[in-house]
Amino acid sequence: MEGARTHNLRDVSVRVPKHRLTVFTGVSGSGKSSLAFDTIAAEAERLVTATYPTFVRNRLPQHPPADVDRIDGLVFTTIVDQRRFTGNARSTVGTASDLAPLLRLLFSRAGTPSAGFTPAYSFNDPAGMCKRCEGLGVVDDIDLDRLLDRTRSLRDGAVRFPTFAPGTYRWKRLVHSGLADPGVPLAELPAATVETLLYAQGLRLTDPDPEYPGHGRFDGIVPRLRDTYLRRTPSRLTDDERRGLAAVVTRGTCPDCAGTRLNAAARASLVDGRSIADWSALPLVELRDVVAAVRQPEVAPLVRAVTERLDALVSVGLGYLSLARESATLSGGEAQRVKIVRQLGSALSDVCYVFDEPATGLHPHDVRRLLDLLARLRDAHNTVLVVEHHPAVVTAADHVIDLGPTGGSGGGHVQFAGVPRDLAATDTATGRMLRAPLRLGRHPRPARGYVTVEHAGSHNLRDVTVDVPLGVLTAVTGVAGSGKSTLMAGELPRQHPGFVVVDQAPLRGGVRSTPATALGVAEPARAAYARATGLHPSWFSANGRGACPVCRGTGVIVTDLAFLDDVRTGCDACGGTRFNPTALGATLHGRSIADLLASTPAVAAELLADHPDLVRRLRWLDRVGLGYLAIGRGLDTLSGGERQRLLLARHLADTGPGDDLRLVLDEPTAGLHATDVDRLLVLCDELVDAGATLVLVEHDLRVVAHADHVVDLGPGAGSDGGTVVYAGPPAGLAAHPGSVTGRYLRAATG
Repeated sequence: MEGARTHNLRDVSVRVPKHRLTVFTGVSGSGKSSLAFDTIAAEAERLVTATYPTFVRNRLPQHPPADVDRIDGLVFTTIVDQRRFTGNARSTVGTASDLAPLLRLLFSRAGTPSAGFTPAYSFNDPAGMCKRCEGLGVVDDIDLDRLLDRTRSLRDGAVRFPTFAPGTYRWKRLVHSGLADPGVPLAELPAATVETLLYAQGLRLTDPDPEYPGHGRFDGIVPRLRDTYLRRTPSRLTDDERRGLAAVVTRGTCPDCAGTRLNAAARASLVDGRSIADWSALPLVELRDVVAAVRQPEVAPLVRAVTERLDALVSVGLGYLSLARESATLSGGEAQRVKIVRQLGSALSDVCYVFDEPATGLHPHDVRRLLDLLARLRDAHNTVLVVEHHPAVVTAADHVIDLGPTGGSGGGHVQFAGVPRDLAATDTATGRMLRAPLRLGRHPRPARGYVTVEHAGSHNLRDVTVDVPLGVLTAVTGVAGSGKSTLMAGELPRQHPGFVVVDQAPLRGGVRSTPATALGVAEPARAAYARATGLHPSWFSANGRGACPVCRGTGVIVTDLAFLDDVRTGCDACGGTRFNPTALGATLHGRSIADLLASTPAVAAELLADHPDLVRRLRWLDRVGLGYLAIGRGLDTLSGGERQRLLLARHLADTGPGDDLRLVLDEPTAGLHATDVDRLLVLCDELVDAGATLVLVEHDLRVVAHADHVVDLGPGAGSDGGTVVYAGPPAGLAAHPGSVTGRYLRAATG
């Protein structure tokens, strides 16, 4: 490759060896993803797409030619990123890992009594699904006591749901139906009349008011709600509708299938005394032993295939999951590991696999297992490219490409390309990280007091009672699935509501939301542009008058392909800026609103220097390690770690001096280079010294070594975890013989 200029790459020329494990590293925003994903992978995908007929090509993702002078030697490329699985309630770990079809085939051959062919064991097929819940395992119902205020009349708003509020379209249907006197409280109406108002379907009215629609048919309140909100998920919900549903809809386990999603015939078919539902409910590490014990010779090949796939899932630290778990509940790191295992079953070779920080969310113990899987992919005559910060992944690579020296406009240069041992001798940020041993904090800050989490028993926690010190930095460690998040992000704030959890959950808003909107900067910035130009603030909103008329302010054109993934292409009319010519032509200090949104926080702060509060908020982005992000970047493009640090910046920007700040951060170093982790720890120290209490659920040993106090859970994952192995200063954890984390901390600091 010669002369790559994608994003912040500065005429990068580099050779990437085939059939090797190559790691792209460097500080956050240095250009790693721009090189691996947006140049190599995107150009390979574009060239493969170009081989298809035009009809097919127009329905596939479109990429412009890579901004590079020359690139050759590309092969078929597969991207394995950290995007979470979709929110489809019918997708589980079993379906996402391709294990579910194998289990169905096994039970159709060996189950006694047989329920039939493989569809009879599928909760996504009418032949196998529970009829009551339609294969979802849960049933939604409407709580009439919450929905109705029987002391009120229809005219006064007896139905407590926003679409039935007085004056609305639905309210008019009820009031003018002629079925009941709209001025009489519901409690005084005949029971049969109330029943009709609630449950009628397609009822032809005999004496409606003149205001009623001419078709004269009436559907009751409950069918209207079920058809609109429960039988399908609306594409858009207003905040009022969302709150209304939360108030009146109850969700419970399906009583017919007990949440298994399957009908009686599928549940009754057994292999060695267990049904396919029993298998799916087991932790994968236990299911592996159950499957391996099956001795029927007719399914021996299936047993072998299932066992191999389960071994792979366990080997990447997912043994605590079950096949029945909904895939939408997996973190980005968990979802990526499931995708890795799925790729291992492919018979293709000479494929280029590109991974986005696969070690995210992994304990050092599980990182070693991950490396075994990556090596297996490479050894099957494939090329493996990994964007990663973890030292163990970097040192295990065959080849390393280090970018930098800093992020954003200061990055985009290849500082090193070669073998890891030579990188460790360089003066780059990554080289210093590799050769510098961690140092244990020898003088932890004393606690200002304690709060106690008592008898915690959620999920796999085993009646845990633990003290959490106040006024210090606490690291909570343990292998994935040991119960860390359950204890500190679940039980701690539940028992002590003063703690605020900042996790990696998706931010609300989707493609139209940005760091600027999440941080509360967008509206004041539009007002500043409006004052400078004399235009209404709406002209500087991609959701208002300023929106591009072609893409409607999204910057992309989305083609809906029904059951396939949507195809997203950049909008040619606005060049992806999302704004129309009027908005783009209005400037503040020579910069358009699109220029502002394309800027990093530091550049944006200079442009908005006359607005101190906006500058203060923007500086928090830099302090939490997001100084390389464009403030107008879509939230749906951020990683879990980036979303979390954005939430942290917003929370800190909203916190005033003197507030009793108590935060639980769930893996805040996800996606950070060691240099950026050290910057985050400096911020943590400043907050703690100012009186804050910070609890960090973490795998990063730099955080553990730096902490004042450590709570280590385990000793294993799932049913093997859920107990406190150690609580105390980091030096004690390093010396603890029964802690897996302690063993790795001892090695890293020795």
